[in-house]
Amino acid sequence: MSKTASMVMKIIGASLAFAAFICLLIGGWHDLSVGCCGLKKRFSQKFSSEYDDYADEELYD
Repeated sequence: MSKTASMVMKIIGASLAFAAFICLLIGGWHDLSVGCCGLKKRFSQKFSSEYDDYADEELYD
């Protein structure tokens, strides 16, 4: 193959790989957002305040 044809094949392969990645992102967007929210929730529970386990409403009744 000539250098030009080889370069064209590389460009086509790279653009197809990029398109496949974009399609994967769009197809799995919901799963990624659910995972991100779950991760935020897990971190907020892990690094919560030490006073969060007290029921403040019951203390002032």
